[in-house]
Amino acid sequence: MKLVQYPSRSSTGPTVFVGKNRFGNWVVGEQNGIFGGLFASRAQALKYALCENGQHPEAILEVAGEIELVIPHRAQEARA
Repeated sequence: MKLVQYPSRSSTGPTVFVGKNRFGNWVVGEQNGIFGGLFASRAQALKYALCENGQHPEAILEVAGEIELVIPHRAQEARA
């Protein structure tokens, strides 16, 4: 059975996407790029997603297709 959750209007946690990348790694990514990571297992990815989004399983979406971890470029950090 696959975990597929849909955000509700009462959800207070950020929407988080979970899925596999083209290399078979599990990827977690918050919709605005605030947090994310690569994981060896689905269980690890879901545990991280729940921890980071404040324990809101209704705000976790499992992606059917490939998903890639995107790390936003921050110009100010690059200059430091």
